[in-house]
Amino acid sequence: MSRMLIMGPPGAGKGTQAANIVKYYGVPHISTGDMFRAAIKNETELGKLAKSYMDKGELVPDSVTIGIVKERLLQPDCKKGFLLDGFPRNLNQAESFDEMLESLGIAVDFVINIEVDPQILIDRVVGRRVCPVCGATFHVEYNKPKVEGICDECGAELIQRKDDTVETATNRLKVYADQTAPLLKYYQEQVFNVDGSKSLEEVFASIKEHLGER
Repeated sequence: MSRMLIMGPPGAGKGTQAANIVKYYGVPHISTGDMFRAAIKNETELGKLAKSYMDKGELVPDSVTIGIVKERLLQPDCKKGFLLDGFPRNLNQAESFDEMLESLGIAVDFVINIEVDPQILIDRVVGRRVCPVCGATFHVEYNKPKVEGICDECGAELIQRKDDTVETATNRLKVYADQTAPLLKYYQEQVFNVDGSKSLEEVFASIKEHLGER
């Protein structure tokens, strides 16, 4: 039974490795975005409250976010563990999250931190191409489509997102570094670092070394 957090800067390959972990270890992948969408769709009390803030363009308070996380973790599929992605984002959230877990009699077992050199990340982001139809992601160098500019999955023409620029990527990395450094210190006993500049297979092999075989 493993309760895990996955961390890493934008472009580090978190999404790919999260999918690998979920498939291999059989635990649910929980992202804050998915949780908010589900809570709003199901019209839970907290979902309605979150939507009221979002509709006004305001940040959802940590207390509401924690409540939505708790709702999700109480669902049956989380009994044998989970992989939480995109939360907590700052020290205050981490402390509140730990208090909430303690009230449930559980704790975070592992924090997977994918490390990549900033320049590599910028190259990855700027070279990213996405399918506007099915959402598949490619890269002009690291993950080329079979036909240049065309999605392998559905045949649509690939695009570069407007925010996939050097300036935006650099700013994202700075924000991430500022927010994440305190989290890594907070979770220092549970954190293990993985070299995200290696191949996808090598990164996952390294993660399995730390987590152990299923």
